[in-house]
Order: sequence, then structure tokens, then C-alpha cells
Amino acid sequence: MDILLVAGLWLDGSAWDDVVPELAALGHRPVPLTLPGQGDGAASATLDDQVAAVVAAVDAAPGRPFVVGHSAATTLAWLAADARPEKIAGVALIGGFPAPDGREYAPFFPVEDGVMRFPGWAPFEGPDAADLDEAARERFASATVPVPGPVVQGVVRLTDPRRFEVPVTLVCPEFSPDEARQLLAAGESPELAAAQHLSYVDIDSGHWPMTTRPRELARILAEAATGV
Repeated sequence: MDILLVAGLWLDGSAWDDVVPELAALGHRPVPLTLPGQGDGAASATLDDQVAAVVAAVDAAPGRPFVVGHSAATTLAWLAADARPEKIAGVALIGGFPAPDGREYAPFFPVEDGVMRFPGWAPFEGPDAADLDEAARERFASATVPVPGPVVQGVVRLTDPRRFEVPVTLVCPEFSPDEARQLLAAGESPELAAAQHLSYVDIDSGHWPMTTRPRELARILAEAATGV
């Protein structure tokens, strides 16, 4: 099965370099995406451009692909499910919840000089980055790409209720499945609360398991893709 891999803010397709061979060894065809404005040099990219890139990858797949979104890009994976509910076999959401209709895509940090830059490690101290040593942090920070303001400030538009029929696997890194269930019960993610086929999988990692637990993450994604 084609497994489309969409990394979160500041990351391009190379974020999945350690996961790709593991997925291939498990019999899948991993397709890491480099999004407009996040590694392709398109400084004027918008949220619509990123959504279009993910949907184009879905359309280009020979069958029904499995779409993986990490962190903020859980919203991109969910937008693809909204755009192509009949075409997508399922989605996996790693370390995040999709934004609901009418919300800004990623209003997490200031936009300065037209871009949202990686803010450094201070906002991520604690469970998010606990498994990244200093060398890993330096490598990660040096590879980050500022994200254009029109991407992070873009407004999410969801239109097709058939998205709720798409199977969803929520991969829980810095939080546990029980914590995720509690957040959903408290109204944190109306979109996931309405999903008809939602499963939870724990992974003992920080926020970036593709960096620190690539083999385990690949196994989880392969099993989720095979199970849909």
C-alpha cells in the first residue's frame, strides 16, 4: 500500500528518512511529501497550496493510499480525507489533533517577516523533547524551514461529512491513549470525537518519533495501514 507521509511545521520530506526504509521492508510503498513552502522554496505558498499537494499525492496513488499526518499536519491529513473520503484507505495522526472548520491552521507562534520560524526548544521542554539529546536537537534545528505566514494563518475548511467514515489511527507519543481520550471527552477535538472508526496506539517517545523511534513508528503505521 502507498503510505503518504506528511510532516509537521518546519519539516520537509527528509523528516521521514529513517522511517522510509523500515516501511519499505514491511512491504509498503512510503511516499514522503515535501510541502509547498516547506522545503521547495515556494515562499509565497498558502494553506490551500499545501492541501492541494497532499490531495494530488492521493490522486496519484495507484490504489487507495494511507495518509499519515504529524503534529500540525494532522490537519492536512484530515483535509485530504475531507477532499477524498472515497479514495483514502485511512489516516494516521501522530501527536496532534486536526483543527476544526473555521480555525486557523497553525496559530502557535508569531509570524515575523512573513514566516513562522522554529522558535527554539524552550516551548518544547518536557515530554515533547525529552528523548532528544543535544546533538539531535542541533541537527533538528539546523534542518528546520520557516513556514510561510499564509500557510499557518490559512483557515481550515471542511465540507464533506463522509470524512467521519474514514478509519483513523491516533498515534500517541508524548501523551498516552488515556490522556487523548480524556482530551476528546473534554471537547479538545470535535473532529476526532465524531470519527466513526477511531483507534489509539501508544508509542514511547517525544513529539518527533520519526526521529527517535523510526522502526517502532514504521511498525505502527504498517499495522494500521494493513488493518484498514
